Amino acid sequence: MSDDKKVILKIEHLTKEFEIKSKKLGEKPQILHALNDVSVDVYEGETLGVIGESGCGKSTFGRTLIQLHKATAGTVTFEGKNLFSLKGQELKQVKKDIQMVFQDPYSSLDPRKTAGKLIEEPLIVHKLVPDKAAREARVLELMREVGLDIQHVHRFPHEFSGGQRQRINVARALAMNPKVIVCDEPVSALDVSIQAQVLNLFNRLQKEHNLTYIFISHDLGVIKHVSDRIAILYLGRIVELCDADAIYENPMHPYTKALLSAIPPVSPFEKKERIVLKGDIPSPIGDQIGCPLAGRCPNCMEKCKKETPQLKDTGDGHQVACFQYE
Repeated sequence: MSDDKKVILKIEHLTKEFEIKSKKLGEKPQILHALNDVSVDVYEGETLGVIGESGCGKSTFGRTLIQLHKATAGTVTFEGKNLFSLKGQELKQVKKDIQMVFQDPYSSLDPRKTAGKLIEEPLIVHKLVPDKAAREARVLELMREVGLDIQHVHRFPHEFSGGQRQRINVARALAMNPKVIVCDEPVSALDVSIQAQVLNLFNRLQKEHNLTYIFISHDLGVIKHVSDRIAILYLGRIVELCDADAIYENPMHPYTKALLSAIPPVSPFEKKERIVLKGDIPSPIGDQIGCPLAGRCPNCMEKCKKETPQLKDTGDGHQVACFQYE
């Protein structure tokens, strides 16, 4: 991503810890490290893909960005303002600009409201369209934009398919005219054919509205299809960050290499070596010493067990957190 691109979201040292209370009386609570010192710039109009296995902190990252979880440490700067220091009307205004589309399209919709009422709700809450007739016209316009039939306006969530429900969620997010949308596994609950339609919808809306996406997924194929840059997350840390093509052509971190080796070959005649990381995934609870992959890494050195590698640029904006490249 070139230097002339505007940084819309600057994430610095973002950390989120959860307390796990002990069942034993008088025992101190343990700390679960969900996010560890995550720093990344998000450029205007790009899609930053965030990928990693289940439990690596992807969803916590998205939820902490939009303040559904309160960050333990770090800052998120949006257009020059530190989000975590804003309050009242100023915070409400910024929250309008940063929206989220959740993983489960059904649980994020109120089952007692019709599609029309669900899409209208953010317009009322933020007083965006005070006139009732104009609001109803805007709802129909949003439904058309996301590929829903306007005759569905009076249907309830249970009367829609998974793909249609997700389109309602996208319409709700779009109603706010946001600048950034955090997409938390938005297609993982959908059939493969519907996934493609929803991904194409995201791509089209991005071009039309100059949207910036933070696209969270565990699916390497989905991430490749939508991303400009990709951040690989492992145990709450970014271990590799670079342009989408570079991660597939030249993976550098041992974890990234193992992750990409899991993609099935395109041709049955293509021979592909599978890299299996042996050993247990370390616990995110308690003190975090050394590289998080040290116990499973085939190239582990003594230094890896004692010190934590930081993201370093190896050239062409390709950043990797690994002592091998120092």
